[in-house]
Amino acid sequence: MSLFSNKEITNETSDQENTEDMKTEHPLTEIVRFSIIAILIVIPIRMFIAQPFIVSGASMDNTFHSGQYLIVDQVTYLFEKPSRGDVIVFRYPKDPSKFFIKRVIGLPGDTLSIENSRVTIVNEANPDGFTLDEPYIKSMEPTSPFTETLGEREYFVMGDNRDQSSDSRSWGVLQEERIVGRALVRLFPPSALDYLPGATSYIYEKNQDAVTKN
Repeated sequence: MSLFSNKEITNETSDQENTEDMKTEHPLTEIVRFSIIAILIVIPIRMFIAQPFIVSGASMDNTFHSGQYLIVDQVTYLFEKPSRGDVIVFRYPKDPSKFFIKRVIGLPGDTLSIENSRVTIVNEANPDGFTLDEPYIKSMEPTSPFTETLGEREYFVMGDNRDQSSDSRSWGVLQEERIVGRALVRLFPPSALDYLPGATSYIYEKNQDAVTKN
């Protein structure tokens, strides 16, 4: 059964036998009609609701690998702010035509410090600071001490493969308006199918460590 009927039917009743007058519609007309409706449905979805992306590069190993197919949710952040631990896709600040995938580490108002491969956060709710427990990291060699204070609508993002990632440590903070959305579903390969792939949250212990809660 086709999606659209290719026949226009008029049914007339009289004292005589019922008759049907059938007019054949050109197949090309049906194709054009279907294409227009598909475009009207697909384009708004891709622009405002969700977009497909293919991972390229090693900056998020082992959480994501090149060739994996993701659907990115563009709606959630219209109603709520990104959370620490979210995996997001955004426009690269130095070239908005490119899209990057990273993990949110620092939120607006945070003062973030990196020393000896450890990330420490100080903010209004935690004036004494806390250190993130990050089991998702593939590798992170010790570097020189680094500190960044985030302003309103500013985020600090890093790849899980820290030694192979171009992120906020090198090109600066990420402005909120450049965020496209969060990784919602990993569709391909089928063996890696996952909802909110890579996302994590943190619970704050009394010892001021932020322990990941998957």
